[in-house]
Amino acid sequence: MSEFSFSARELTGRVGAAKSYEREAPAPEDWGTDLIGVPIGSPVDLEVTLEAAGDGIWVTGTAAYPLHGNCSRCLRDIDYDDETDFEELYFYPEHLEDDDASAVIDDHVDLEPLLRDQVLLSLPFSPLCTPDCLGLCAECGFNLNDDPEHAHEAATDPRWDALKDWSR
Repeated sequence: MSEFSFSARELTGRVGAAKSYEREAPAPEDWGTDLIGVPIGSPVDLEVTLEAAGDGIWVTGTAAYPLHGNCSRCLRDIDYDDETDFEELYFYPEHLEDDDASAVIDDHVDLEPLLRDQVLLSLPFSPLCTPDCLGLCAECGFNLNDDPEHAHEAATDPRWDALKDWSR
């Protein structure tokens, strides 16, 4: 069983019964993109409530986790904590009509696929170190956040270099 698997054995067949869990689990692989994600093995704090429904187990909760990545403009490291709320109905096998639906398997609900999807959907498409990040100089790659006045001499066309010393 995964660290994100919770027992629903006590709830099976008891509609309306509920059980709450608080747990810390290590983040698995693939909880991120190339620019930002949850570091592998970092703690994911879970607050989960399972409630028996007629055709399955209703799961609600919150997951809190650290994020690490790079700013999409200046490439600086960024670290911050985030959280996501989730809810899902896990169907008992006899009520499972859709192959894509979540299922109660051996009286357990495994939240890892649900949480992975929730985390990926909540990640910023273009993470920024600050909302007003200036990015990098297109000419030399200098981080413009370090010196917003950074400038270069006006570029000249090298084909005119032979005439630059010519005077009237």
